Amino acid sequence: MKKNKIFVACDSKSISKIKKIISETQNSKIKVGYKFGLEFLNSKGGRNFISKLKKKIIFADLKIHDIPNTCMSTIKAIKDLKVNYLTVHISSGLNALKATKKISGKIKLVGVTILTSLDNRALKEIGFDKDVKKLVLHQAKLANKAKLDAIVCSAQEVKLVRKIFKKEIITPGIRFTSKANDQKRIMTPKEAYANGADWLVIGRDLTKNNIKKNTQILIDHLNQ
Repeated sequence: MKKNKIFVACDSKSISKIKKIISETQNSKIKVGYKFGLEFLNSKGGRNFISKLKKKIIFADLKIHDIPNTCMSTIKAIKDLKVNYLTVHISSGLNALKATKKISGKIKLVGVTILTSLDNRALKEIGFDKDVKKLVLHQAKLANKAKLDAIVCSAQEVKLVRKIFKKEIITPGIRFTSKANDQKRIMTPKEAYANGADWLVIGRDLTKNNIKKNTQILIDHLNQ
């Protein structure tokens, strides 16, 4: 039976907290990877810690967003960490995406669409005239053109994106309940998988308070 795949968002700069998260989310029921964002990767000792992690699926969520040369240089600078997945903003443009894909090697490049903290109102404030769904669809086409390995989008857009993008789809904004916190476009794990997501990114619902208990709640939720 195919295992459900989860990236645990390791949102902390504390190495002891990260060690606890990794230790207490290990289980045989679901496939687990670990997502490290700017907070940990820029923390004292964070980079060194990741360089020594063995036999773990590592997702470096750098959300690279710059001119093509800088995007390429950043990927070259992180290659020694031997991460499995690395994010780049699709809004960096097609040239940057193609350039990064050309030199990414074994790293799976993940195109980030519109952040799940944004909704239509927020997009208008920034200056976009398309709504979320149209913009995400447009970006999925760019990810295809650039031959990216995966895409990040809200679980609400997975069905739409799947029509265009046939590789891995990773969905953040996953909550066990309807409490949104700082996210706008959220879904439960079962809803996200039903929509066709390959990987879910789950943070505080797993890592806050009792991690082992939360992991079991997730497993039970998926088996209902």
